[in-house]
Amino acid sequence: MITKMKKYTFLVFHRDYEHFLEQLRDAGVLHVNQKAAGAMEDEQLQQQLSLVDRIRKAVAISSSLIPEGCAAVDTGAAPEDAEVLLTELPALTAEKQQLEQDLITLQKEQTRMQVWGSYSSERIEALQAAGYELRYFVCPKSKYQPEWETMHNAFLMAEEAGMRYFVTVNKQGTEVDIDAEEITLNKHNADQLNADIEALKGLVAAKQAQLEAWAIAHTGELREAEHRTMQTIDWKQVNLSTTQLADDTLCLLEGFCPIDAVEDLNKMLDEQHIYYVAEDPTEEDNTPVKLRNNWFTRMFECLTGMYGWPVYGEFDPTPVLGPFFLLFFAMCMGDAGYGIILILFGILTTKRVLKIEMFDGLGPLITTLGIGTLVVGFFLGTFFGIDLYAASWVPESLKSVMIKGKVAGFDIQMVLALAIGVFHICLAMIIKAVCYTKRFGFKQNISTWGWLLLILGGLVIAVLALTEVFSAEVTKWALIGVGVVSALGIYIFNTPGRNPLINIGAGLWDTYNMATGILGDVLSYIRLYALGLAGGMLGAAFNKLGLMILGENPNVGTWLGFIVILIFGHVLNVCMSALGAFVHPLRLSFVEYFKNSGYEGKGHLYKPFAK
Repeated sequence: MITKMKKYTFLVFHRDYEHFLEQLRDAGVLHVNQKAAGAMEDEQLQQQLSLVDRIRKAVAISSSLIPEGCAAVDTGAAPEDAEVLLTELPALTAEKQQLEQDLITLQKEQTRMQVWGSYSSERIEALQAAGYELRYFVCPKSKYQPEWETMHNAFLMAEEAGMRYFVTVNKQGTEVDIDAEEITLNKHNADQLNADIEALKGLVAAKQAQLEAWAIAHTGELREAEHRTMQTIDWKQVNLSTTQLADDTLCLLEGFCPIDAVEDLNKMLDEQHIYYVAEDPTEEDNTPVKLRNNWFTRMFECLTGMYGWPVYGEFDPTPVLGPFFLLFFAMCMGDAGYGIILILFGILTTKRVLKIEMFDGLGPLITTLGIGTLVVGFFLGTFFGIDLYAASWVPESLKSVMIKGKVAGFDIQMVLALAIGVFHICLAMIIKAVCYTKRFGFKQNISTWGWLLLILGGLVIAVLALTEVFSAEVTKWALIGVGVVSALGIYIFNTPGRNPLINIGAGLWDTYNMATGILGDVLSYIRLYALGLAGGMLGAAFNKLGLMILGENPNVGTWLGFIVILIFGHVLNVCMSALGAFVHPLRLSFVEYFKNSGYEGKGHLYKPFAK
């Protein structure tokens, strides 16, 4: 639900304005109607916004550096100059990255020198001083020619991975013409390079410890710097949203307050003798929205936010989106065993046993989706790819409540998915008709009611006729009545006051869009059946593959293969099914449901001016 708001207009003498803003910030209930143009033109504000962005990125990096079991020191004080810390962290990080890059380079060089054995650079230099020249070559084994050993005094040093490594020893100035790749020897042999590597690893570890100590010591300061900078930004934005009147002697400010905080705000304003006007916001006002939902619906507000928040005066789609998304997700997963995995994953995420950033704060939602999957998966009769309906060990009393069988030659699960789609779309159309009428009036929504009457009325009459509640004669006249009334609303009175011929043309175009759109929308819900079926079949396939490996005479090896196949297969299937079960119900909500319900999602959230 959306909390009702009051629009406030304040008129304050300029000498009292700073004190008024302080009192307003202490109250922490007014959402100031900000002027975007002023914020974009203020260079100082843009610099502060840029600083906050840089601080947040630094906090994200430094927080990840803090070892598990440790916590950042909370001094409660911001640094004198946040820019210093913002410079220190990248410098330390760059130093560590350079050390790691040097380590990688050294490890590659050690691998390259491994084949040449434990040579001595000093002895090689002594040979060169004596007038000898050593040259080092590598070539494929097939291209190596034994005559090089006599012609060029070549010595084979090593053979590895089909390559031969050799060295030639000749008097300086002797021409050596060999069809092989010549390489340069490192002054340090592999053993010496290995010692260098160990020393460099110690430097990397020391730099990592330095970074961790820095993060523990300064992350709290960065957070406090972000907090204080945001307060400065909020203050600046409120001042930029103020209109100066009467030669800058009066300050005009507009904002919005939730209806449940109006009494306290009015009391504060009256005590400060502030002139204000409180009124109900209009459709034209840029009114923020504050959602008010119960614990269950609140979990799904993040999904609404992914599409866009409702406009004030519009309906909050979350109370409908939540239960249907839960149902759709469970149907797409379609496996009770996978529901248990989701429940465990959600609980571990909630209790912070599993710390995965992308799932932060989503533990309760994942647990709820797992419970829904467990329940729906049981009724669909699937448990880790096992068909419970066909299993002999499942009691008949449980099988009797499972959804199995055919309807008119089609799987009952497919028919159920389409029926849910029809209900979902009809509910969306009812919500659109009611909410649009409330916002814009009945006269502007006659066409909407006409379509609702035609589709919903037609479905009701069809059900009553099929169940023989209506006779053939009553059905005929009921359909004629619904058709005539709907046609008048759709083609004649869709826009009152406009030329009837134009209305008819608009109605025909609307008919084309509805006829093609509604059919496609309903068929989209088949994915609820298809995804659940695909996940169940893939799980069953992994079970069969595991049993094939186990064989009729299992041993330790086949049991190990059986377990590996089951774990790998079902983990892969859970991940794939969960991804599809998230994306496709989201699409049904954002496209089919929101389109037919007329939801816009162009609003912005209530953010009070507060400390």
